[in-house]
Amino acid sequence: MAMSSHLGKFSSIDSFLTAGLVFCIALSGALSVSSEKPNIIIIMADDMGFDDVSFRGSNNFLTPNIDALAYCGVILNNLYAAPMCTPSRAALLTGKYPINTGMQHYVIVNDQPWSLPLNETTMAEVFQGNGYRTSLLGKWHLGMSQRNFTPTQRGFDRHLGYLGAYVDYYSQSYEQKSNGYNGHDFRDNLKPSHDQVGHYVTDVLTDAAIQEIEDHGSKNNSQPLFLLLSHLAPHAANDDSPMQAPDDELAQFEYIRNETHRYYAAMVSRLDRSVGMVINALARQEMLQNSIVLFLSDNGGPSQGQHSTTASNYPLRGQKNSPWEGGLRSSAAIWSTEFERLGSVWKQQIYIGDLLPTLAAAAGISPDPDLRLDGLNLWSALKYGYESVEREIVHVIDEDEAEPHLSYTRGKWKVISGTTSGGIYDGWLGQRVTSEEDPRSGDYEDLIRNTSVWQQLQRVSAGERNISELRDQARVECPVPATGIKPCMPLEAPCLFDIEADPCEQSNLYEEYRNTTIFQDLWQRIQQFAKDAHPPNNKPSDPDCNPRFYHNEWTWWQDEQASSSGTTGRMKIFTLFLGFIVTSRWFVSIWDTLPITFLPYFRINTNNLV
Repeated sequence: MAMSSHLGKFSSIDSFLTAGLVFCIALSGALSVSSEKPNIIIIMADDMGFDDVSFRGSNNFLTPNIDALAYCGVILNNLYAAPMCTPSRAALLTGKYPINTGMQHYVIVNDQPWSLPLNETTMAEVFQGNGYRTSLLGKWHLGMSQRNFTPTQRGFDRHLGYLGAYVDYYSQSYEQKSNGYNGHDFRDNLKPSHDQVGHYVTDVLTDAAIQEIEDHGSKNNSQPLFLLLSHLAPHAANDDSPMQAPDDELAQFEYIRNETHRYYAAMVSRLDRSVGMVINALARQEMLQNSIVLFLSDNGGPSQGQHSTTASNYPLRGQKNSPWEGGLRSSAAIWSTEFERLGSVWKQQIYIGDLLPTLAAAAGISPDPDLRLDGLNLWSALKYGYESVEREIVHVIDEDEAEPHLSYTRGKWKVISGTTSGGIYDGWLGQRVTSEEDPRSGDYEDLIRNTSVWQQLQRVSAGERNISELRDQARVECPVPATGIKPCMPLEAPCLFDIEADPCEQSNLYEEYRNTTIFQDLWQRIQQFAKDAHPPNNKPSDPDCNPRFYHNEWTWWQDEQASSSGTTGRMKIFTLFLGFIVTSRWFVSIWDTLPITFLPYFRINTNNLV
């Protein structure tokens, strides 16, 4: 009776069958949509300068693969990051300003026991919870003193790379000379991995990304992939050998006289090669059509001072760890077949924290409102090329007693007060030696069009791309503003800039606007952010981190301490005592007099005692 009553709703058996067929098609379509979420591929450079990609106009050294991605996709002309590694990565993965997660002050040094708060949901967890395979290859730098601070405990199914700030490009070790610490820092998920020692780490991470893509594609996997390829390059390595590159890469830049800069060009070039190889891998696995590929740097480059590499943010002002545009603007480009204006320069202001909600929207994911993201969903604006969203960005508010400073933008207005390093890096740094040009620059357009990146992207999204015009649009010029040059002394008074008319921050308008509602509203907003800020999470150095206590590995030492029941403590005492003995004059004098037959019994490597 029940079946007949349902059948009675159809005029005939044919209409019933037709309705069933329509239902099956609709169900199939729904399943198809759910299984066709885009792969998200983020390639992040570390400490790459704003002017260190040649699509900005420089011919000093070329980045043809990154440039091809930019010209075929959308150049993000106004992507803002935080001014240092840890705050920037925290903003990327949480979609929040660092002041709202306690990550605003400086970076996590390897010997410090703090992290991105565990109550924060990461981008990886958002995508993982919506069916994605999530993989981080390379740098973490968001805490490692406890195991639950690390990537595979924070939403990544896979991590191959290092947990701290940086490593040697070949030994994958991190040295902190000030405290005498030196240890290996490279893991495959939770286990230390020494398999790649001696291999150039940019290549190691590239190969791992290719393997991840090939494994994913070979399984004809309906599960989408979220891949964050977080390169070391072109960050400096340890202080004793900061600039490192393979000989074959160096040989391409013999025209650059300055040795440090020659190495830097080679390090960037190897990174550029990585971008090309990743895109080729996506194409081979037929994953490119359904992928979003994003390239960016985590912050501006360090032209001078600590970890300086000759990176250039010129003609922007300042550098890494500064409140100026040179520390904040990232050279970035994104590609997807979803974009209606491929081959364009997008001038909309976008913050690194916007990437979580924006990429989530691209995948049909609505983040939980309880996350209270600061980032905006700009997917529709990006997809259709709109540039009308007025963006408020809290670049940094750091109330550290030694160097309080802030940098804040709303629309075209930017406020700076205070600065870093006493202002010695507040100028326009990194201007290139114009006579040193890459020999390939004479055939620049042919070079770009002949890259496999150009050919692969054009194959799936064909269209005319005016390379010269796009390059001109992406170039930043610094004419003297109509208001004239007006110095800013941020240690004496706040500074106000019209960043649209004056992107190089040459004309301080504070005196003209200080008593107007324009500045007063901005200042009041800044004060509210400062009042509501999460206290910094920073903690001082912990000597228990010393890798000598843990088989010369940088590891989650607080867990090791808690689980050792005193064993580690005894080992520390023994190691330190033995270290004292073998370095004492008494031991050296005894050693020198020992008969040769006894020496094998005393050939002790104190670095491997535990």
